[in-house]
Amino acid sequence: MTTQTIPVLLVTANVGSIFEDPSQMLKIWTEEFLRTVTKLDPKFIALHCQEVGGKNYENSMKHVEEFVNLLMSSNELRLFDKVRVYLDEDYSSAENFTALGNFYFIHESIDDVLIYNFKDFAFTEASGKEIHSGNIEAVVTKEKAKFPQELFPECKWSRKGFLRTRWLLCGTVFDLVNIHLFHDASNFVAMEPYPSVYCQNRRRALEHTLQRFHSDPYGRVPYFLFGDFNFRTDTESVIKKLTEGLHPIMIQSNKNSEFTKLQYTNNDSKTILTVGKKEFNHQDHQTVFLSPSETWLKSFDKELEAFEHTLTEFPVKFPPSYPFEEKITQASNYMQTRCPAWCDRVLLSLTAKELVNVEDNIEYNLMGRNICMGDHKPVYLRMALTGNAGIINCCSHAARCLPVSCECCKKFALVVINVIDFDDNDYLLSTRKSYSNIPVDSKLLHEPITRDMLSHDPYTPESSCSRSPCPENHDQVDNRELRRKSVTPEELRRRLEYVLKGNHSHHLKRSASIDLSPQLVAKEKLRTRAMSEIPKRTIKPVLISTSSLQSLQRLQSHHSSSGEDWFEYDIESQEKDCVIKEYCDDTANSNLNVVENYTKVEQDRSTSDHATEQCIVATVKYGGGSTMIWDCVGATVVSDIVKIEGMLKRDQYRNILANNAISLGLRHLGLTCITTRY
Repeated sequence: MTTQTIPVLLVTANVGSIFEDPSQMLKIWTEEFLRTVTKLDPKFIALHCQEVGGKNYENSMKHVEEFVNLLMSSNELRLFDKVRVYLDEDYSSAENFTALGNFYFIHESIDDVLIYNFKDFAFTEASGKEIHSGNIEAVVTKEKAKFPQELFPECKWSRKGFLRTRWLLCGTVFDLVNIHLFHDASNFVAMEPYPSVYCQNRRRALEHTLQRFHSDPYGRVPYFLFGDFNFRTDTESVIKKLTEGLHPIMIQSNKNSEFTKLQYTNNDSKTILTVGKKEFNHQDHQTVFLSPSETWLKSFDKELEAFEHTLTEFPVKFPPSYPFEEKITQASNYMQTRCPAWCDRVLLSLTAKELVNVEDNIEYNLMGRNICMGDHKPVYLRMALTGNAGIINCCSHAARCLPVSCECCKKFALVVINVIDFDDNDYLLSTRKSYSNIPVDSKLLHEPITRDMLSHDPYTPESSCSRSPCPENHDQVDNRELRRKSVTPEELRRRLEYVLKGNHSHHLKRSASIDLSPQLVAKEKLRTRAMSEIPKRTIKPVLISTSSLQSLQRLQSHHSSSGEDWFEYDIESQEKDCVIKEYCDDTANSNLNVVENYTKVEQDRSTSDHATEQCIVATVKYGGGSTMIWDCVGATVVSDIVKIEGMLKRDQYRNILANNAISLGLRHLGLTCITTRY
């Protein structure tokens, strides 16, 4: 019996740059796409677009309709009588906008096709042509989500997320997922040791997405995940390869003392490679990345390795898909802004690969190699999909089980954490109240923790800033730098120490950690520290008019899901005595050391100086020179320090808990770790 197969074409394309010059680029792009369709002759086409409407989507979104019309009215697609289009165009909805666009074209020869209704949990008929544009939140035949800002506090909440549809095509069920992950903002940060901060952000976002697919109520089915993953090469290793035998020179800005570029020169002082924040320029830029082969850089393409047990990909035999010149006359040249990389990919779940008929011709390639398609060349996969395969499950277990033999469920297991209630001020002297069966769910961490996440180093905001454009020599350790960053036990004790006071005449804010040293256990010895015993005078918010261009741009560019009100504080015109008073230790001649590369305050204090002016320090929050930090310390381990920017609010507490505290505890204490709740 012959197995039925369906010719399928999957295409991913970041189309943002073609909307910068729509009068020329829209026609060029669609013509090349339709030419590829004619050559490959598929019966089911899935086109996943990112950055629909371009970077300046407020002005360019009007051209999206023209883009759709060019495809819908084309002669090449006239026999595709079943069409579904999903365009997320509502840029006024910051909490939902992703700028993703999914296009699906089904040939008239295919009668057996259904699309999934995510509201009714059932398949429905996919006949006729439907275009969903603008605000598509209420459309039930798609699932769309933006990556939660709480999981990625160090990233600007940009248009990153996924858009999923589910299909029953000729008896085979599968998901098609359009995804857009975070990009590299600076070459200096990207050239830090692998994995860079950007790589870690992408990894966490992809883990978040795959975990969601594994445990959502819609059931597990094979999926094809194709979009702009923004995967980059190991930039540090690529630079080392390109600069063997060269000499690095740092270029200083004329305006200030900052280093803006890093140049590598040969023995004749000729510049071979220049690296800037947004510059990556080799002397032989158009040939060095394609010689001796088009894929020599592939050995530095490592980001997919973290998902080798979950995702797979057909062999990559084409050159990097990004960043190409946007000039029509230089269509095959790379821009001198970033190290070329395979950002655009077509990935498959392991079960989805079982649906591909490997005996048929499989073509995985770039589209428009010599045609200007924008800074991203579209990537396509032409394959034959096996029909009548039904649903292939990755495993048959319940979403929240943890069978020892199931590697799939192990990877996405939920972790149950004990929670202790510290609302009682006498907790140090009484039995702790333990609740051993409370799982950490989305209300606390926004998403359950996976075991793979526990192997990642916790993120600290300091790591997002490149210390130097010159790569460090990791073979030699700078002892002075280690001493500068080290923290002695005594300094940690002073920074983390605070005490609960029983009777407060005013509301006191607590510090972020507890000293459990024996000398502080006796309740009569407890005293308040880093608190104010006088009421904090209220600074009234002064609303700044948003009619100014600067205020308006700031309001529009800030995408935040927090409940923070948008006020500007006029502090200078108000009294400057609105500070938190920091009281001294009872120990004579104690020091307060701020262990940061910003300022250091040393003040001799005695027991009679508790309320003197010399012992009152303005905090960062109210214009002082100290640094507000969070960290935790145990008998054998010290966590990374997290610098607190601005006012510490609910979302930041949750981010610290999710990204630092719990992951540190689970790595060092296992599943018996305890999370305190105040």
